[in-house]
Amino acid sequence: MADFHWPPLESNPEIFEQYMSGLGLPENWGFSELYGFDEALLGFVPQPVIAVIVNYERLKSQDEKSRGSPDTEINYYMKQTGTLDNACGVIACIHSIYNNLGLIALDKKKTLHKFLKAVEQKTPEERATILEGFTEFREQHKAFASKGQSNLVRTHDDVKHHYVAFVINDKGQLVELDGTKQGPLVISENCTDVLRGSIAEIQKRLADGMISESLSVMTLNAKD
Repeated sequence: MADFHWPPLESNPEIFEQYMSGLGLPENWGFSELYGFDEALLGFVPQPVIAVIVNYERLKSQDEKSRGSPDTEINYYMKQTGTLDNACGVIACIHSIYNNLGLIALDKKKTLHKFLKAVEQKTPEERATILEGFTEFREQHKAFASKGQSNLVRTHDDVKHHYVAFVINDKGQLVELDGTKQGPLVISENCTDVLRGSIAEIQKRLADGMISESLSVMTLNAKD
């Protein structure tokens, strides 16, 4: 495990749900795929949606206004180190789950709770370093990175897409959580719908040419 480099995960809600369930995500929460931005399609997404995970290809460098701030109010944020080069999907899940613990009850015997307790008093950088060597996460990741089409991506150079998460913080702000930025990025104020708020931001970035149309969107939502 010493040379483990966190291979990428396919943007597949079934893979993400199995991965996180194995680490302690309760069975009443899961992941769903968004098939389009039309209201008719949004009606098929199970409710409530508490986080949105986007996998996109960046086309332009981020300007300073979009780099985020360490001072943004958020319950949990962590950085993405070079060792965690392709662990952005896992980090997006962690951001989504740990910023909704008022709704999600973690099993104290499972990995998600154990990792949270190990890092809750640490800095965003220290949290990333601890994840690098957290054996239970690494073993789970290795198993699921080989599922779906993920095993077709062999090297870091092959990976052109990046995962980020969108959540609503305690101040009602829509916040983007991306471990490669300086900190959490406030997208909008007084947001009551994380799904539609995230879609609006995605559409803006598409229109501005910041990201390509090669993207996928998943939700963290309640299950029937």
